[in-house]
Amino acid sequence: MSTYKIDAAHSEITFKVKHLMITNVTGSFTSFDATMEAAAADFSDAKISFEADVNSITTNNEQRDGHLKSDDFFAADKFPKLSFVSKSFAKASADQYKLTGDLTIRDVTKTVELLVEFGGTMTDPWGQEKAGFEISGKINRKEFGLGWGAVTEAGGVVVSDEVKLHMAVQMVKQA
Repeated sequence: MSTYKIDAAHSEITFKVKHLMITNVTGSFTSFDATMEAAAADFSDAKISFEADVNSITTNNEQRDGHLKSDDFFAADKFPKLSFVSKSFAKASADQYKLTGDLTIRDVTKTVELLVEFGGTMTDPWGQEKAGFEISGKINRKEFGLGWGAVTEAGGVVVSDEVKLHMAVQMVKQA
């Protein structure tokens, strides 16, 4: 069994939400941790856990970030972490996987399915073995209690319910 930890300096945890249904606003979490355990060389038996600090959310707009941390969305004071624990990591093709697991945001846990593209393994110049993954998927924010909504004067939705997730992740094999 090999254990891998996320290399936070070479990983990004991002999301996109449509604003006014015409453009996307991109956000990210800057403080997070992840662990992967696998015995199989192709990671097909991987067990993955992930956690992000809700207070590390950034959309490059302080006012919006404050709103996201409020009770309208993440309620960071009551629920400072969001987490994911895998149930399965099923190989779909040579470099594609289907990752299924429980995502917890606020006090709501739901099973989600994410697509994973395996980028390969490489030994870095310092002798660390790394594995790269691109993970994508989408969730409905309202299913997780991120329920704030507003409508424009013309009847348009301000923030979409659908949130697109994208993670670029490097995992480091632990000695």
